Amino acid sequence: MATVSKRAGAGASTRNTIQRALVLEAVRSLHNHPTSADVYDVVRGKHPNISRATVYRNLGVLSERGEVLRVEVPNGADRYDFFNDPHYHAKCRVCGQIFDVDMPYCADLVSQVSDTHGFKIEGHEIIFDGVCVGCQASSPS
Repeated sequence: MATVSKRAGAGASTRNTIQRALVLEAVRSLHNHPTSADVYDVVRGKHPNISRATVYRNLGVLSERGEVLRVEVPNGADRYDFFNDPHYHAKCRVCGQIFDVDMPYCADLVSQVSDTHGFKIEGHEIIFDGVCVGCQASSPS
């Protein structure tokens, strides 16, 4: 009975691994910090029978495992980044695109916080707001 159980688990794991690989491939193919909907569209284009829930669930697993970075965007859809080392982002307030910011990650930034109100800070994410080059070029001002 235990052997059957292992086989069933291995089959499910293999299927999930294949689905996960498809989702990871889609994130890597989209170099513009895609939303989960963007990733779903790419995966569905290649594999029409995959469900939205499967793609979203696998994005969560990949994020939890550190294989992709989930960028939580205030007042917007979360984005996913294949470059998962800690780094900063900028968000265009006009078009909503997310960009990597080319600056060193300040791992000791937490040590500069003077009053945490008892909160134990475990990390940080910074998203700079502004207007991207494309939107600046198309703006009349």
